[in-house]
Amino acid sequence: MTLREKLQKDWVSAVKEKDKIKASTISMVKAALILEDKNGSGKELNDDDVTLVLAREVKKRKEALLEFEKASREDLITQTNEEIKILLSYLPKQLTEEEIRELVNNKISELEVTGIKNMGKVMAVITPMVKGKADTKLVSDIVKELLNK
Repeated sequence: MTLREKLQKDWVSAVKEKDKIKASTISMVKAALILEDKNGSGKELNDDDVTLVLAREVKKRKEALLEFEKASREDLITQTNEEIKILLSYLPKQLTEEEIRELVNNKISELEVTGIKNMGKVMAVITPMVKGKADTKLVSDIVKELLNK
């Protein structure tokens, strides 16, 4: 069963169980997938593509969460945290900051690069490895930090 099929099955189940948050969260993901289909190359999205869309949806919610916290909107904070939890259940296990640092350090040593001017080389190697498993902004920040040492 593909990830997209699992989302559809879980959406039907959530609707039947009247789980409004789960149903609406999956509906938003399905809408994002349809939009991606229309904007894409015309080929059907594979699990990697769906994972990227899910990761993008998590990122959007994390950014919104910061704004809700600034505004002290407890209702939206609770709902957004629940949505993030639902979305993360479809993604591969997320790498911790420590695991990302270790991976980046290893690649920097392996590539034998120094200085920020080589950030592109490191990111080109790291990005496919962390695809869907880590926020690329966090990875980018860690690469910058380690290359500036």
